[in-house]
Amino acid sequence: MCGVFGAALPPGSGTEAANVAALGLFSLQHRGQESAGLAVSDGAELFLYKDLGMISSVLDERRLPSFRGDLAIAHCRYSTTGSTIWENAQPTLRLGPRRAVAIGHNGNLVNTRDLLGQLKGGRGRLPATTDTELLTALLADEPGEDTVEALTTLLPRVRGAYSLVILDRDRILGVRDPHGFRPLCIGRIRDVAAPLATPGGLWGDDAPADGPRDAWVLSSETTGLDIVGAEYIRDVEPGEIVVLQPGREPVSARFATATPALCVFELIYFARPDSYLEGRSLYEARRRMGIQLAMEHPADTDLVMPVPDTGGPAAAGYAEASGIPFREGLVRNRYTGRTFIQPSQTLRHRGVTMKLNPLRDVVRGQRLTVVDDSIVRGTTTKQIVALLRRAGAAEVHVRITAPPIYNPCFYGIDTQVETELIAATKSVEEIREFIGADTLGYLSIAGVLAALDLPYDRFCFACFDGNYPEPVPYDVERRKFMLEEPVLAGG
Repeated sequence: MCGVFGAALPPGSGTEAANVAALGLFSLQHRGQESAGLAVSDGAELFLYKDLGMISSVLDERRLPSFRGDLAIAHCRYSTTGSTIWENAQPTLRLGPRRAVAIGHNGNLVNTRDLLGQLKGGRGRLPATTDTELLTALLADEPGEDTVEALTTLLPRVRGAYSLVILDRDRILGVRDPHGFRPLCIGRIRDVAAPLATPGGLWGDDAPADGPRDAWVLSSETTGLDIVGAEYIRDVEPGEIVVLQPGREPVSARFATATPALCVFELIYFARPDSYLEGRSLYEARRRMGIQLAMEHPADTDLVMPVPDTGGPAAAGYAEASGIPFREGLVRNRYTGRTFIQPSQTLRHRGVTMKLNPLRDVVRGQRLTVVDDSIVRGTTTKQIVALLRRAGAAEVHVRITAPPIYNPCFYGIDTQVETELIAATKSVEEIREFIGADTLGYLSIAGVLAALDLPYDRFCFACFDGNYPEPVPYDVERRKFMLEEPVLAGG
């Protein structure tokens, strides 16, 4: 679920692409909190900087001025293949033998072992243990006149989820897999000399007076476009390569027929509510999910309250449909990250206790309908219910805008082991008992589709119903760390 961003600026724009890419990445921090980095091209060489930590600590004002060039890509990581170590931070960079490329990857490949067998020299050539590192090494050595031609021969051999921003010396390329599991959109900043090129503005005092003035950007979500002043043009289509070059209009190439299957969890939880996907405002979609949830699972309570922040729109919809007053009952510490995407259970547990605090005067003695987006492992919800009980809540009725998650995800969410999923081993009643709620209700798949007003075949619902658009060809119990196994490392 990583965040990726790319920026191609017109020559002489008066600013550096690294600044724009870093700014765009800030709006994608919710997609990955383990590491961040960027790669820049000045037309002759590629430069890379990455580190563990949040974007603000990695890409700060002390480091950005040293990165000069009209092309840049940036990445924040949520790990699904490989440990959380410096070597596995992205973007990845390879200098040859056929070409120099850097890649930022959102997704997860499912035929990593097969691809490893195609790498000349074997596992020993990889300095990191991610599927992105492997893909970068293959692309750097793939025959072809240029990066586009190399991708059109390499990508048909790659299976799984990948939304990519790729940097070579002359261009940025945006790529989505044939299913389009993960989002990626194109934006344009028109006429960068005005109005943004004002003293102190984004483009500084030295914006071009003539020549091409449009900048082009790629972003995992439309919020990345908003923050840099870009207008949304369109999504990169599944199975498409989009090429951005300084001072030129984008060009497109297709490497596969599109069979769309966007992860529906993007619309339920992962993407920001101020983003747009499939032509839908995610705030409005989640509000409508709350309305559907109230119809499917009504509750006789005094207050409707969200679990901040992702439960807010759905709780508003639930209150609207039910007529029960909406109140905030939990306050979130804004300086903590998203609990679900922490890389270990210990950090997830610690994150809940640091993140939320109840408003005791609001919840004391009240019967509460508590609305959240999902229950994955159950530990977070259990702690939230316990917090509200200790604050004096008379009853706690939990309502969830996602269906039960029965199946692991292999396309970019770190739930690759079925036994980690509480719904895979417990019934709804057993989950209710485990989390300590008075009642528990999940929104149905039909309810999600009714809220989105889109057909089932536009999405991947595999974690809910087991219908995987892209089969996983081998045992998955240790998939996340497969490139760290001794047999694959040559040891």
